[in-house]
Amino acid sequence: MTTVKVFRSAARHGYAVEVSPYLPNRVACAAAQYYGIAGCGTLLVLDETETGLALVKSWEWSDGLFDVAWSEANEHVLVAGGGDGSLQLWDTTNHSAPLRVAKEHTQEVYSVDWSQTRGENLIVSGSWDQTAKVWDPALSRSLTTLRGHEGVIYSTIWSPHIPGCFASASGDGTLRVWDVKGAACRLAVPAHKAEILSCDWCKYDQNIVATGSVDCTVCVWDLRNVRQPVSQLRGHTYAIRRLKFSPFDKTVLASCSYDFTVRFWDYSRLQPLLDTVEHHSEFVCGLDFNLHILNQVMHPPVVFGTNRPASLMFS
Repeated sequence: MTTVKVFRSAARHGYAVEVSPYLPNRVACAAAQYYGIAGCGTLLVLDETETGLALVKSWEWSDGLFDVAWSEANEHVLVAGGGDGSLQLWDTTNHSAPLRVAKEHTQEVYSVDWSQTRGENLIVSGSWDQTAKVWDPALSRSLTTLRGHEGVIYSTIWSPHIPGCFASASGDGTLRVWDVKGAACRLAVPAHKAEILSCDWCKYDQNIVATGSVDCTVCVWDLRNVRQPVSQLRGHTYAIRRLKFSPFDKTVLASCSYDFTVRFWDYSRLQPLLDTVEHHSEFVCGLDFNLHILNQVMHPPVVFGTNRPASLMFS
């Protein structure tokens, strides 16, 4: 049986959600007013309780917030990306202002990610200015700026296997793999003939990456042979906003879409669609698997209007 817990935040549209790598019941959500077109943003930290979801802390920002990532080295620290081109470093023990604000991007920051490999503590950001930047964990300065995409960068994700390596997905229809030390793109894959809004690495195989596109498909790629995808997953009826591989199963992933659904797939199966979740009544823009609890998934939708709440659902 599916259990759903909902948190409502008036006049906020959820864009991203991430479960804490330290606390199994804690989750962060990046949100914005009016689809991020105008107005401010809110960063929410929530705890799951027996009866629902409780607000631990929230911070307001002067522009929309589009992505969030927890530190892999400090359970209290997280980074968010904003519509004003900034990255903000927040601490749940600090109740007022961000620890630091870095503003080098010239347009919206749509993606942030904190490295997961041992011996490495870096942040990567992707922006509508078509660049990706790598930062030290204090956001004191960017260490390198990577150029090559010819469209908006929607997604930047560190490899969980290879130090100094991340993937990016762009409105130019390509998936790119970058080497930070060499400050170079090592692989460019013409993955879709439409904008790619999301990508993610398989947690069990360093060669497997998935992409989700405006063309309504999820493609699974083996980076050793990118002439055609390993699998092409069809079922969504509108653009796929975000996807994540399961931390528990090599071939299982989840995707969320502007068609108001979250879908679960096993690309190793002849019939890969495992389940479709239809709890939302508006766009679903973010999702994450709980690393600590088998089969628990978080996904916030985008809900328009000042009198209609955004919801964060656990299922």
